[in-house]
Amino acid sequence: MMFIGPLMIEHRLIERMIRVMKVLLEDIETHDSVDPGRVDTIIHFIRSYADRCHHGKEEDILFRVLKDKPLSSEHRRIMEELVEDHKLGRKITLSLLEANERYKKGDAGALSAIADGFRSLVEFYPKHIEKEDKHFFIPLMDYFGPEEKEALIKEGYESDSRLLHEEYLDMVKILEGEK
Repeated sequence: MMFIGPLMIEHRLIERMIRVMKVLLEDIETHDSVDPGRVDTIIHFIRSYADRCHHGKEEDILFRVLKDKPLSSEHRRIMEELVEDHKLGRKITLSLLEANERYKKGDAGALSAIADGFRSLVEFYPKHIEKEDKHFFIPLMDYFGPEEKEALIKEGYESDSRLLHEEYLDMVKILEGEK
């Protein structure tokens, strides 16, 4: 399944995080509180893994290459929808981040915004993943020859490697007080 296989494997990890969010959402609703550190961890996962790593490979590699392919109107439409989905996911995650920052500063009313953010992500990601897994990724294989598939795999691995180094470089800079 070339480049698509790793993307689908990434979906399985994102689904696991969605299950964690569901549990945390139930906890918020039951106890009327949340550990903002856990929320920060989830936001970091969504921003770094789901968006920068996963959606980044889709947008920066796969969609870039597909723009020059004679896609069916259905596949082109789905690709455009996926780009809009990614933008929506970023918007939801940013609102979750802002709500968590307000909550950390003592704004108890921000808890409902945190819960709304989790609800939105828990609703958004399964539909988005299903669209990619069942209606987009598999049919895409017909648009690529063997050499193209190899090139996509290589570029995906290089992208992952760069992201890993960027993340830890940023971490050290923050700890050094440079950022």
